[in-house]
Amino acid sequence: MMGSGKTSVGRVVARRLGRAFLDSDEQVEARTGRTVREIFETDGEPVFRKLEAEVLAQALARPEPAVVAAAGGVVLDTGNRRRLRDQATVVWLRAEPEVLVTRVRSGDHRPLLAADPLAVLEGMERAREPLYREVADRVVDVGHIPVAEVVESVLEVVR
Repeated sequence: MMGSGKTSVGRVVARRLGRAFLDSDEQVEARTGRTVREIFETDGEPVFRKLEAEVLAQALARPEPAVVAAAGGVVLDTGNRRRLRDQATVVWLRAEPEVLVTRVRSGDHRPLLAADPLAVLEGMERAREPLYREVADRVVDVGHIPVAEVVESVLEVVR
């Protein structure tokens, strides 16, 4: 989910493992030259989800392993879930919506957040929780844990 620390934790984990770090939103933006918000507004969510699936497939197909911060909505696609189960070690960085809402704000890179971010995050959690569980090799509760501790928990899984 957005605000769980995927990018912050992922960057440190990648550095500690000596691997490349790939953020799916950054990959989409680099490929298109547009922000996630611009893609949502101009082309709609289905186009963004297609691009998201393409960059995930590319990241997982790399010859050298990488640390990938996959956008929270990547699990909405059956093919993406299959790829994640079959080609990756997945660590779900989980936090309650009440925690996430303190970390995120509607902005250029968060087009799904509306006037009521907590309600949006609660709805996303209800819809996505079973999908995250389906692909996760490990769940790390990141609610009030320092990034350094989360990194250590992730490293235990991937080493």
